[in-house]
Amino acid sequence: MQRLVYILLFLLSFYSCQQNTTQGKWIKGSQKEQLEIIEWQFRGFDKAMVETDYRYQELYWAGKDKNWEYANYSVQKIKKAMITGFQRRPKREASAHEFLTIALPEIQKAIDLKDSIAFNLAFDKLTISCNTCHALEKMPFFIIKTPLHRHSSIRKN
Repeated sequence: MQRLVYILLFLLSFYSCQQNTTQGKWIKGSQKEQLEIIEWQFRGFDKAMVETDYRYQELYWAGKDKNWEYANYSVQKIKKAMITGFQRRPKREASAHEFLTIALPEIQKAIDLKDSIAFNLAFDKLTISCNTCHALEKMPFFIIKTPLHRHSSIRKN
């Protein structure tokens, strides 16, 4: 009897896996229309900037805490956010060239050296680089300043 129950459970689970999984699918339309909806959901570069701003703040506080591992992690996430943003909006990449090739490597070097003074100087340059990029993109009203308040609960010890 127990064996029969296991067989029935197996058959029921197999049957349920074979059912049409498109029921309740939120993306409607043809494949082309579905791709357009997905592209619209990812939007342009603004989502990359939201993540970059969050990571920028985390980077600042990680440096202040001398949490070099988290600072390194934050730099890597900034790069990833920017690169994925460029996939959606390639024309933005040219304005961010200095940010990616000069400012981020400088802060990475300070992190690698675990040097708080170099970190502070590099972070100031990073902030200037952010504002330069915004000006080049005709968004000078996006003024970035050093964070004043910590919003994250991440701390070193």
